[in-house]
Amino acid sequence: MTDPRGFAAFPPQRAGARFATTWWGRAWIKAMEDTSLDQTLLRRGRAYAKTGRLGPITVSPGRIAAVAEDEYDTVVAVEQLGDAEWERFLDQVAAKAGHIAALLDRDMPHELVADADDAAVPLLPSVGDLTPECSCPDWGHPCVHAAALCYQVSWLLDADPFVLLLMRGRGERELIEALQRRDTPRAGAAGAPRGVPAAEAFAAGVPPLPQPPPFEVVFTAPALEPGAGVDVAALAALAASAAARARELLLRGRLPDLTPHQDHVRLAADHGLDAGVGAAAVEIWRYGGADGLDTLETSWTPPSRDLARAQARLEAGWEGAGPPAIRAWRNRWTLGDRQMRYGRDGRWYPFARRGDEWWPAGPPERDPATLMG
Repeated sequence: MTDPRGFAAFPPQRAGARFATTWWGRAWIKAMEDTSLDQTLLRRGRAYAKTGRLGPITVSPGRIAAVAEDEYDTVVAVEQLGDAEWERFLDQVAAKAGHIAALLDRDMPHELVADADDAAVPLLPSVGDLTPECSCPDWGHPCVHAAALCYQVSWLLDADPFVLLLMRGRGERELIEALQRRDTPRAGAAGAPRGVPAAEAFAAGVPPLPQPPPFEVVFTAPALEPGAGVDVAALAALAASAAARARELLLRGRLPDLTPHQDHVRLAADHGLDAGVGAAAVEIWRYGGADGLDTLETSWTPPSRDLARAQARLEAGWEGAGPPAIRAWRNRWTLGDRQMRYGRDGRWYPFARRGDEWWPAGPPERDPATLMG
């Protein structure tokens, strides 16, 4: 039997406190928000979650629960995975040692979730997987208390993805024990290699292990002799860039697709090459890479649902009276000499006016209240 886990009540948070900084935590919030038909209740739920008026949280297979300050019992039922789904999930985890290491490091790799989806195991909840219940008289779905509980649980998920797996039906200890009992590939499975007699295996000896790739080695450009028509400094910077991208390819298995212009900005930002791209482009690249550069150079019209959620978060996170009127145009919101631009990566980038131009003013945030507060 899987034991439930208890978590202490969250103390009051500052107005600009963010929910869900991990991608799986944001997926949890999206599943809850997509279930709701009332943005006002969601806004009140976000504000309630930050007040410290929700009691300790209990997470167990298929449910999360807490008692609100008004003695309302609040429960959110979570669809559990079946035994066959768990077997397929364990197959995916056991197939790659990196999956196990990531989970133990309290990380939920995109690749693991994708592999689980390919095996018809939906780890992350979607619309219909969450069923809120509360003893309060509010008929909202979810009510303020259930919404606040879901928002607070996103903080728990950020810290430990095993909380999500527990809600889906299996706890950390149970999963680790199941993995330790597992053979990969399992004996008798189709295509599995046949075993080797122990005497033969021991007689073969132990070959030396290859040296691990030097991921942490700092690249040092070779000494180059000046030559006619050769910019030695630029050549050294290009070599350093190639080494950095090779390291990223080894670590991540892929490189982002960049246009020639984006690559020029990257070289200028990362290696100091004078690519003639402008100081503002270099600055925004260091904050947000290609997505940040896009907010500097282009405007676009985000989905109305994204803008409505951002407006609700801004109102919920504003201290005192409601926020002042903001001049909104496409993905750009302006308040006096400050501006926020919504990126295609789902983050808001701050800008400040310098003369007649808007310049990057800091790193992006998920919650617009953090930037405009």
